[in-house]
Amino acid sequence: MRLADLDVRREVAKLHRDLERVLMAPEESPGIDFLISSLTEVNPFNTTEEIIAWLDDLRRSEPFSVTQIPLSDLRQWHFDPETGDLVHATGGFFAICGLEVHTSVGPVPEWTQPIILQPQIGLLGIITKRINGILYLLMQAKAEPGNLNAFQLAPTVQATRSNYLRRHGGKSVRYLEYFLDDEPARVLFDQHQSEQGARFYRKRNRNIIVQVADDAEIEMGRNYRWMTLGQLKRLMLRDNAVNMDARSVISTICCCPERIEPAPPIHGGNLRDCLETSPLVRKPLNALWIKLLISACSDEKPRHSMSELLRMISRDKFQSELETRLISLNQVRDWTVSPMTISHNRDLYFSVIGVRVESSSREVSSWDQPIIKQQHAGIVGFMMREIDGLIHFLVQLKLESGNIDLLGMAPTVQCITGSYEVGDLPPYVGEMLKPAQSAVVFDTMQSEEGGRFFHESNRNLMLLGDETFLIEAPPRYHWISLRQLKQFLAFNNYLNVEARSLLAII
Repeated sequence: MRLADLDVRREVAKLHRDLERVLMAPEESPGIDFLISSLTEVNPFNTTEEIIAWLDDLRRSEPFSVTQIPLSDLRQWHFDPETGDLVHATGGFFAICGLEVHTSVGPVPEWTQPIILQPQIGLLGIITKRINGILYLLMQAKAEPGNLNAFQLAPTVQATRSNYLRRHGGKSVRYLEYFLDDEPARVLFDQHQSEQGARFYRKRNRNIIVQVADDAEIEMGRNYRWMTLGQLKRLMLRDNAVNMDARSVISTICCCPERIEPAPPIHGGNLRDCLETSPLVRKPLNALWIKLLISACSDEKPRHSMSELLRMISRDKFQSELETRLISLNQVRDWTVSPMTISHNRDLYFSVIGVRVESSSREVSSWDQPIIKQQHAGIVGFMMREIDGLIHFLVQLKLESGNIDLLGMAPTVQCITGSYEVGDLPPYVGEMLKPAQSAVVFDTMQSEEGGRFFHESNRNLMLLGDETFLIEAPPRYHWISLRQLKQFLAFNNYLNVEARSLLAII
């Protein structure tokens, strides 16, 4: 969608004023800028359809080859003769080692497993800029060895410390200076967030969003495009189009104003009228979308206050035990390490394979690496329900072996169904697979992080429960409003990456 520049500026100013009034927001609230960006696909550079075509063209024209090879043939990698750990010759990047786990949570009290050890904090950063009053995000098309379709939309900068310190001997990371205070930019969000707790040992990445001045000149890289948040949201409804790192950063965006004092209830009819009359806003709107926006912005009383939620989370953590110890890979039980792969003796969970990558678009043109291959597809989903007029999300506090702090806030369902017997599936999986008391809001396949996980795409679902869907929930499950979830995202390591990935799509 494209409008004349003058019309865009005028319409943005009007929509900004109307939203400030309806949402009772302070002037110049960055949340309103993000909200307008999420509502529109007006883009003078690329329509959403053109972005899709651009990604398809890159997949056809940019060489990116991934070939599975034995672990023993990996260049620059070797099994340590004493520990058996799979390590890089430089000592950087990451290693595959062993982990011993003891816990009081779940049916299995202890086990050992291979795990990725990557102690350095990576950087996931997005540059934003207002153009004709609309906030745009600078996204890159990035090919990863584990991606099903090579190129997916990624943050402006997505780099491990080893990458941006150039331990691979390749080219420097473009735009890195905007996130290291070398270029003037306003920081809108900056937090360390956790990665996959069942695969990484206490891994975190810095998720950061910056805004440059409206008149700032940024030289466009070959595989970079400006796009609105609304375009990204629509692209997330396509299978495997926006990568997990981008979804993680986007989930941190709060489209609603911060308030010191509670505000009066938001009037849904006024909000709908405000959006319906703006030519910038993608149509049609629906009632659930309005209710979700109110859940994200409203000060109306949710089922639990933030102080109550913090007490419940503290109690659940206190009642849980998780003891972990890094061990040598050659001490891991029930797994077989061979020159070809590292795999579970019953072909469950995952394996570690080797790949050789040839690329014309990355900092180095060729490299080898180990990568995790999941044995069965997973399912990740949130149940929603309206409680006292406000949409709530059913969050589980989930223990994973690599967690930094015992329990992470996870989606209602997060599991690999093939790892369970049919009668032992976790709560709510049956409703996710065959809804009886709920309606599907969205259902897409979304990739895991393609730099470490090979062809791993899990089913991502959001369901809205009806009035018969029980509010009472099992232990360690809690109903939380969207505004409260966004408040938890302002702090390190509360919501796990699967929960953030789902929230990004809303």
